[in-house]
Amino acid sequence: MSMNRRAASRLSSVAAVLAIGTLGLTACGSDPVTAGAEPGAAGGSGSAGGSASASDLTCAEGKLTAEGSSAQANAISEVISQYNAECGDKASIEYNPTGSGAGIKSFYNGLVDFAGSDSALKSEEKDGVVETEKAEQRCEGNPAWNLPMVVGPIAFAYNVDGVDKLVLNAEVLSQIFNGEIKTWNDPKIAKLNSGVTLPSENITVFFRSDESGTTENVTKFLAAAGEGAWTDEPGKSWTGTGEGKNKSSGVAEGVTNTKNSISYMEWSYASDNSLKIAQLDNGAGPVELTGQAVAKAVSEAEIKGSGNDLTLEVKYAGTAEGAYPALLVTYEIVCSKGLEADKTAIVKDFLSFFASADTQAGLEELGYAPLPDELRSKVETAVKAIQ
Repeated sequence: MSMNRRAASRLSSVAAVLAIGTLGLTACGSDPVTAGAEPGAAGGSGSAGGSASASDLTCAEGKLTAEGSSAQANAISEVISQYNAECGDKASIEYNPTGSGAGIKSFYNGLVDFAGSDSALKSEEKDGVVETEKAEQRCEGNPAWNLPMVVGPIAFAYNVDGVDKLVLNAEVLSQIFNGEIKTWNDPKIAKLNSGVTLPSENITVFFRSDESGTTENVTKFLAAAGEGAWTDEPGKSWTGTGEGKNKSSGVAEGVTNTKNSISYMEWSYASDNSLKIAQLDNGAGPVELTGQAVAKAVSEAEIKGSGNDLTLEVKYAGTAEGAYPALLVTYEIVCSKGLEADKTAIVKDFLSFFASADTQAGLEELGYAPLPDELRSKVETAVKAIQ
């Protein structure tokens, strides 16, 4: 059964999540995954019933290559598969989860047709490169757009025997990740976990050794909400303590196989590996990681891009009660204009399918949170405007 059909049967349970997101949005290397097709005139009303369906797809023929964020790998793999099922494999779409940094570089160097990144293109110079300028050159003098497509809750997954519920906050996490807190029974951890027996064992920290948008979003959260405990500049490269592992699968495997360990990773990787996930206390009480709690946090994000560039500024600190603020948004980075016509047709068709209400609702089954409907409508409009 396609994800769209599965999602349709469960829209009633997901509707509450979507509704929460609609209320508050401020409008201001693994092996590549193959699948295919494209969208043309997907309905853009923005209502749950106005999204792309099988009958809306143009299902153009051709080949599309993309790479980048491993955070969205499970989501885009499933969506490619479902798109192919709807379109009879007329197009081949390959996505290689090499990491956000690698994906952006491959995009602006013209090696792939679009990129997935857990952070938007940067307009300031870093290491001699201004990403927005390089991307504009790649798009034949036209701007590249950042289109939010996948909301990936960030799990702080741990492996501690006998501790089935663990509450942490950004300050304590910062001190764990910078090496200041070294043992599980540290008084600062114990204070957040009254009545829980914590071992005196040393904490083993795993981090992403590759350039990672997940790392950048985690460090943004720690810097914003950690009460000054995280002093390093947020970025794709880890600057804290610990043992490096390659990609999301690597840190998940590290925690799975190592007692008394902790790491950050996308919710889907923690779930796939049956890892325990800490609750976050952002000042309004502990919050469990759920789709609804993440949607509540996404609804507080502010759109900072202009026009159809939908770059978001996520609110990491001072979030509402019941919101889970540790999250990342994976953007599909595309040429607004300038890509070959045959590839543009596939990009538009596929991303229309990806942004549809049914497809987004089905992503929750994979450990992601649906885009709030107001934001999803803006993404649909932007996709239709690609030339």
